[in-house]
Amino acid sequence: MKLNTVKVAATVVASLGALLAAPAHAGKTLDGIKTRGQIICGVHTGLAGFSAADSNGKWNGLDSDICRAIAASTLGDGDKVKYVPLPAQARFTALQSGEIDILSRNTTFTLTRDASLGLNDTVVTYYDGQGFMVPVKSKIKSAKQLKNQTVCVQSGTTTEKNLTDYSKTNGLNIKPVVFEKLEAVEGAYFSGRCIAYTTDASGLAAVRNKSAKDPADHLILPEIISKEPLGPMVRRGDDEWFAIVKWVIYGLQEAEEYGVTAANVDDLKVTSKDPVIGRLLGTTEDTGKLLGLDKDWLVRAIKTTGNYGEIFERNVGPKSPLQLPRGLNNLWNKGGLVYPYPVR
Repeated sequence: MKLNTVKVAATVVASLGALLAAPAHAGKTLDGIKTRGQIICGVHTGLAGFSAADSNGKWNGLDSDICRAIAASTLGDGDKVKYVPLPAQARFTALQSGEIDILSRNTTFTLTRDASLGLNDTVVTYYDGQGFMVPVKSKIKSAKQLKNQTVCVQSGTTTEKNLTDYSKTNGLNIKPVVFEKLEAVEGAYFSGRCIAYTTDASGLAAVRNKSAKDPADHLILPEIISKEPLGPMVRRGDDEWFAIVKWVIYGLQEAEEYGVTAANVDDLKVTSKDPVIGRLLGTTEDTGKLLGLDKDWLVRAIKTTGNYGEIFERNVGPKSPLQLPRGLNNLWNKGGLVYPYPVR
């Protein structure tokens, strides 16, 4: 009897091992992507550093690059992306309806959005917080000086709610001037209809750099009044696609952690003896089969966009036009919050 029990247990363990090692089915979203030959990516209508089309119609930015990396992993070509610019009010409906495959549009992860929209948060790609921008000539140095003042804000965003909360908590009686479209918010601020403009601090930097006649005429105040963890979202109901999006991002982050870049990835694939790098690049383990992809899935992503640090630096970092510090967006072992799950 004991012998039979041992045999049964051994069979169960072997079966579980085989199941865990089995290739994953691609899932209905990826099947559709492969059939049409492109990923449909919902992005901002134009936010410098995150997603904006240049004069040739090419989309650039941190959010856009995430979609390029995923296209490289799944379709073998980072250019096989159709970008759909979406205003804030339409972004969730577009994803829910299947108009887009992924929403990569500086969107904050919150409980309400996660629990009530039929969508899944993936991985934070930018840790942000809401701030205020004012004209230097206003002489305002702190958000606490905005008592009874007008503040331009976009409707249908967490920004609008945060502004109301901050005003009530601090007894400021701030007067929101609300617009549906971002362009209208910016226009109102720069024309002087509001003394201040509020949105994510990264957005303020982008707007100041892009739209101000002289960026030096505008000051971003020191107060950060909210937590804004930003990242891509996907529809619920397709765990395979959810896993692919998550692990491409984690892979790009872990590639930075281990020094794998667009420039050295091919060399490291041949020469590296590091077991972690071997897993990342598919030379010692085939992690791709667990995602329904091939073993070079992450190699292609890194070659297309660079690792997470390269994406950050190119689009929003200190050497980019936005000149944003890494800050919270640095790796965990460099004082930041970026802590990628291990690709293993």
